[in-house]
Amino acid sequence: MKPILAPLSGLLLAFGLAAQAEPSLPARVATPSTPGASAQILPDFADLVEKYGPAVVNINTQTRAQRPQLPNGLSEDDPFYEFFKKFMPPEQQVPPQRRGRPGQGPQDTPPRGPLRPFGLGSGFIVSPDGFIVTNAHVVEGAEEITVRLNDKREFKAKVIGADNRSDVAVIKVESSSPLPTMRIGDMSKVRVGEWVVAIGSPFGFANTVTAGIISAKSRENLTQDPNLDAVPFIQTDVAVNPGNSGGPLLNMRGEVIGINSQIYSRTGAFAGISFAIPIDYAFNVAEQIIKTGHVTRGRIGVGIQTVSRDVAESLGLPKAEGAVIGNVEPESPAAKAGLEVGDVIMKIDGRAVDGSADLSRTIRAVHPGAKVNLTVWRNGKMRDVPVTIAEFKDEETQKVADNSKAGKDLARTDKLGLAVRELTGDEKKLLKLASGVVVEASDGAAAANNVDVGVVILRVNNTEITSVKAFKETVAKLDPGKPVSLLVKDENGQRFITFRPEVG
Repeated sequence: MKPILAPLSGLLLAFGLAAQAEPSLPARVATPSTPGASAQILPDFADLVEKYGPAVVNINTQTRAQRPQLPNGLSEDDPFYEFFKKFMPPEQQVPPQRRGRPGQGPQDTPPRGPLRPFGLGSGFIVSPDGFIVTNAHVVEGAEEITVRLNDKREFKAKVIGADNRSDVAVIKVESSSPLPTMRIGDMSKVRVGEWVVAIGSPFGFANTVTAGIISAKSRENLTQDPNLDAVPFIQTDVAVNPGNSGGPLLNMRGEVIGINSQIYSRTGAFAGISFAIPIDYAFNVAEQIIKTGHVTRGRIGVGIQTVSRDVAESLGLPKAEGAVIGNVEPESPAAKAGLEVGDVIMKIDGRAVDGSADLSRTIRAVHPGAKVNLTVWRNGKMRDVPVTIAEFKDEETQKVADNSKAGKDLARTDKLGLAVRELTGDEKKLLKLASGVVVEASDGAAAANNVDVGVVILRVNNTEITSVKAFKETVAKLDPGKPVSLLVKDENGQRFITFRPEVG
């Protein structure tokens, strides 16, 4: 089986860098079993987990799946559904097209079912007032999010923003008391070989702690997805699995240095290699989402790649370092500044460039309009080139703070999970009706009880429905704890449908 890179989504401020680094938590000395052997210093993670573990949360998401039906009308919830499905060809195992109903064409989608478990993930609290950082893929498509702390408290969360380019999201819970928070680490002090700890909810086992070391930094090109930023991932051998997504990677000072995001595996489960998004990159995105509700990125308009040994040798560089420019976009900030193909960008504002992903991440973190100084290698000499940063734009930036918006709007149409419209004059003539409203969207309990799109509602309980206004006023007065009875009409005739609306 080909190795795969898998996001760790579930299967089924006190913002800013820490001002003062705390001393590392205690280690223990292992007594040598052989006389004369040297003692070994082993890390002790217990104090770290006890102190910072309460700020790690378990995230459960729910969504509403579309309800497939067999041609004979059996829904997937029917006990005979699986039995009959085996005898149907694949093309007939999709929801049948509904024709002849007012307001619905043959390509309309079927009604969606009630909320069901959708995914599992992790996150960590970054401010006492309830802002939580996690992965975008953890909350993507979620219509209801439940956050559980390790003291068993549960909160409903809302998505503040989900940025798919970085796979970083921010959600928010409301608490009557301040919540425990994580401290943000300094990536410039992270070293390969140091001990790190992951806390999360693999396979739903909340508050699971695993440990290992940093295997490498600035791992690039993990995927070929053009919609993702070139993130310089932290590689570790910490055991992470589906459900760990969005959880923190901690150093021995209890500081978050990364967000666990992906694994490299032949099976989809942990195989010794995992990747985390560096916290400086992730937190730049998270802070923008919290402050402005969207993410702004910088660009200079160049195509770059990491300098290999062969490239360095061909350009006369003493060693392989920096990022070489492969193309310069016309009229871009780079072109206006005089950058050329073949230039090697060695430093940005005096800081060494570790590779193309490092340069890309740094540039995109700069606010458009700001100036940076690039130190480049050209024709055997170093030179400084000032560049004014422009704004990076693409379709993905428009998705920030819009995660699952359509689903939420549909789920909250009204108490019954319905959206309706007026009957047209032609529809009244065709159906021989004087009044009623047509269902435009059906969700939750209404959809589960076959109040489908295109059905005409004539009465709600004993109240005749003469208009959309009358429908809304009647629904608003319903007792949420009691069942509702709808008199409906469709191609099957006129009948009552009774169900108990979802509460909440």
